[in-house]
Amino acid sequence: MTPKHRQILLMALLAILVLVVAVVIGTYWMVGPAPRCQLPEQASAEASWTARTLVSGGLKRCYYLYAPPTYGSSQPLPVVFSFHGWLSNPESQALISGWHKLAKQEGFLVVYPQGQKFPQRWDSGETWGDSDVDDVQFFRDMLEDLSSIASVDRSRVYVNGFSNGGGMTVRLGCEAADLMAAMGTVAGAIVSMEDCNPSRPVPLMAFHGTADPIVYYEGGDMRGWLMRWGASLTDSPTYFVGVEDWTATWAESNGCEPTPEAIPPQDDVSGVRYTGCDRNAQVLLYTIDGGGHTWPGGWPIPAVGKTSEDIDATEELWAFLQQYRLEGQP
Repeated sequence: MTPKHRQILLMALLAILVLVVAVVIGTYWMVGPAPRCQLPEQASAEASWTARTLVSGGLKRCYYLYAPPTYGSSQPLPVVFSFHGWLSNPESQALISGWHKLAKQEGFLVVYPQGQKFPQRWDSGETWGDSDVDDVQFFRDMLEDLSSIASVDRSRVYVNGFSNGGGMTVRLGCEAADLMAAMGTVAGAIVSMEDCNPSRPVPLMAFHGTADPIVYYEGGDMRGWLMRWGASLTDSPTYFVGVEDWTATWAESNGCEPTPEAIPPQDDVSGVRYTGCDRNAQVLLYTIDGGGHTWPGGWPIPAVGKTSEDIDATEELWAFLQQYRLEGQP
């Protein structure tokens, strides 16, 4: 081999090494503990980004907080909690959903909580979490912690989540309905609707793709070798409820009419709306034809299917959520 060929080979090997390192770093940034959560400082609420740590259930927990440029302590603001998916973190949830970008325009607070263990996840039901982790209590503790440092309108607390975070959102709807005005899910991984007894009707908007390769639209066993591998590590369940089934169950719980109204289709988006609900707690399901395990209108994730550009889930969720206020709150 000539010196020139050795130089070319060395440069090629170096390029491959750099690529591998970049992939590893990028993957860890997307799925490992969020960087700001590793900082020891205890931040206070202020415009732009901060990170908060607190002790919940004897464990140190963390969440990201975004406050819009117009934030001031004199005016209580609504707050949106957005829970990341399985094997994810607040950084990737912010990237995928872009809630903070909308908050900058509309003037509300955004909380991106961080799950526990590795793969990072939420105790959305059965064995998704661990016996020493109480994520429902963590939500309650986050809201109290946030209220201690920021001016929060407790009548306008909204919750949403992606995938496993969507499953956690539904569990919170079942067990912490007293704290939220409305909720939403995207590609929600719903483990079970048994033993779900909300203390009040909670309005819901859901999005799900018909070609979701991980959480099948019609429900059933978990798909994807990576998810199955991770589930085997955590003894997590591998079966999800179909989105049409669990949203219909939620509508029934809200006292809605059993037959939903069709939402006029637009390009690859169609849907149904359950009306006549107690306290007008409507339930909407948007179906993305050919959509993958992705956030419509958000950051595309090609490896898990198509990301629809015909609807923006974040904007639609905000338009829906902000219609509701929690009764009995100032």
